[in-house]
Amino acid sequence: MPRANIDADLDLYYDIDDFTDPWKSPETIVLHHGNCKSSRFWYAWVPLLARRYRVVRLDARGYGQSKAPPPGYKWSLSGFAADLKRLLDYLGLDKVHLVGETVGGTIGMQFAYEYPERLRSLTVCSSPFRFTDSHYMDAAEKQEKMGLLAWARESMSRRLDPSQVDPAFVEWYASEMARTPLRMPVETHRVLAGQDLSDVLRQIRVPTLILTPEERPGYTPHYVNEMQQLIPNAELVAFPGVSGFVQHSHPEKCVEALLAFLERLPQA
Repeated sequence: MPRANIDADLDLYYDIDDFTDPWKSPETIVLHHGNCKSSRFWYAWVPLLARRYRVVRLDARGYGQSKAPPPGYKWSLSGFAADLKRLLDYLGLDKVHLVGETVGGTIGMQFAYEYPERLRSLTVCSSPFRFTDSHYMDAAEKQEKMGLLAWARESMSRRLDPSQVDPAFVEWYASEMARTPLRMPVETHRVLAGQDLSDVLRQIRVPTLILTPEERPGYTPHYVNEMQQLIPNAELVAFPGVSGFVQHSHPEKCVEALLAFLERLPQA
């Protein structure tokens, strides 16, 4: 079981998949999951990427198989970004392509702002940059009241369109979310509530790709277009006819768009 025992405060689980030609030195793609999830949610992306890139997946602090912080830990996007930097240092990775889904992409935006020298590119999938509506505080209250499994099932239509995916996938998705200790998503939702990263986005200078469904509650075309306008020279790929989290319902399309984007980047 690969673990980065960085210090007494930070113990992160990670996976590395590398099926590139052994005589080559591949670039690295880091996959960062969103809230109430783990590295397991990237299962469909790995075989599509690992023949051409070294792929690193991590469980963020307190999620998946990573160590939970003690009660009273002060969550922040900067804290998650610093955790990622420390993992890159531990693995000896100087510059990587970072891909984040939902809040993992939000963390990626913060990382690109604070540590641009560590990135070759940033890709965000169905990721919010503004948390000023009531959804995030409401989600924390529902999680406490209902429990994670019931909350995940009730809110699943925000994530997956049942007409486009296997019903068994929907249940697996909810069950995986429910494996997260309740304290983690409740506390992080409350910390995110009210935040607006517009000023952060304006200062991102790394090549950025935005992957988005055509529609999702709270994630309108206007919202996504604003995100693209805020990030200098960001590219936007919207998938028509898709709602929910496109990175999970249509991983092949997302990886195809990502690979095309990476091929257009200047060679290191």
